[in-house]
Amino acid sequence: MAKKLNSVLGVDIGSQKIKIAEVRLQGREPTITALGIADTPEGAVDHTGVYNSDAVGAVLKDLAAGSGATVNQIVVSIAGQASVLVRTLEVPKMNPAELKEHMGWEITRNIPFAESTVESDFKAFESDDPAAQNLDVVMAIAPRSAIDTIVALVKKAGKQTAAIDVEPLSIARSLRTSYAQDLAGLTACVVDIGHKTTSINIYKDGRLLLPRTVPLGGEMITRAIADGLGLSIEEAEQLKRTKAGIPESAAGSIFGGFGGGSTQQFQSYNPFADDPAMMNPSLTPMGMPGDQPTPYSAGEPREDQPVAGAYDEPPAQPAPEELPTTPVPVGVPAEADDPETVRIYNAMASVIEEFVAEVRRSIDYFRSKGGDVDRIELMGGGAKLRGLDAFLSKTLGIPTEVYDPLRNIQVSAKKLDQEIVDQNRQDLAVAIGNALHIAFD
Repeated sequence: MAKKLNSVLGVDIGSQKIKIAEVRLQGREPTITALGIADTPEGAVDHTGVYNSDAVGAVLKDLAAGSGATVNQIVVSIAGQASVLVRTLEVPKMNPAELKEHMGWEITRNIPFAESTVESDFKAFESDDPAAQNLDVVMAIAPRSAIDTIVALVKKAGKQTAAIDVEPLSIARSLRTSYAQDLAGLTACVVDIGHKTTSINIYKDGRLLLPRTVPLGGEMITRAIADGLGLSIEEAEQLKRTKAGIPESAAGSIFGGFGGGSTQQFQSYNPFADDPAMMNPSLTPMGMPGDQPTPYSAGEPREDQPVAGAYDEPPAQPAPEELPTTPVPVGVPAEADDPETVRIYNAMASVIEEFVAEVRRSIDYFRSKGGDVDRIELMGGGAKLRGLDAFLSKTLGIPTEVYDPLRNIQVSAKKLDQEIVDQNRQDLAVAIGNALHIAFD
């Protein structure tokens, strides 16, 4: 940031919802003074990024006014396959000048976008082990057009861009603020289930160790229910919100019924290939907590420009021989639970299976590098699916809970609609994390 701020509006722009959180510092302690959520204009944002800055800016302006947010400075996260690439790297220890030169080479060779004009940033972390010979580095790359679009929509909302950040690092700030004691010394896998994509990020003590995004979200569950039960998308979405859940008898039955620690029963799969064309370019961030953002000018993205490595469909699954040979049951016996719950679950079971497989693959990869996961935290709109936390806990053998971004943080908002906040608190973590930018040096 150009100057130290004591108040800011954090903004999270999703393909289905726009979320905001205003935070003010009282000394060093952050206080949330406004929260809001609104529908994203149809067709304005998808899993690749923002495409209509005018429409999004207009909604953001109304949302800020309606929620009582008065701060003009905004910290907004950039996300999407066409908008940002984030990678974690391990490099030998070197002095700052050598590291800058080396990262310039890394950034150049990892650009996955067709657009050649990009903005980039990186942040190095010393290892906890004083004898370690390597540094952990988080690297982010974004095409200039995507940055320009973000700045344009903020201007349309009548606000100023204080910083542009990325979702994994916004979540890191939330973890350090709300769960510092609960997760002290533990490694947490944070699974943020959005409308079109799911982010699977691994942290230790609020430090990002591994970011990954997969093109699977709540929309796929809705479509599975619609297809399986012969409903419209609108009817399926309503059913998912009000009656869908995972029966207790389903937990542990997926992947052939392996028990705790079952992720290690499968052949290791590396979803993080070094070849940028093989990577999911929607992996995460720009700017670590407290970093100075680069000033950008307004502009619009070119929608006709292809993005190298981007895809609209889920990536190809491992070859059949890499999958477990034990038959994978789909669904549960009708007599095991409430018939309506079972009926809905059986319609969406294949998507739930794929979702759990992606979480398992990410954890397996992290374990293959010598790490392990102590806890899974669920956030995003998809975390509202009843029984999902218990299902993951029993299936993967890792304690799982639904994340609360309002935990251990003071809320004092004049126009707060508590019912709306309680219904959507799982969606607010990134917006709050963006606003917490000002609480970190």
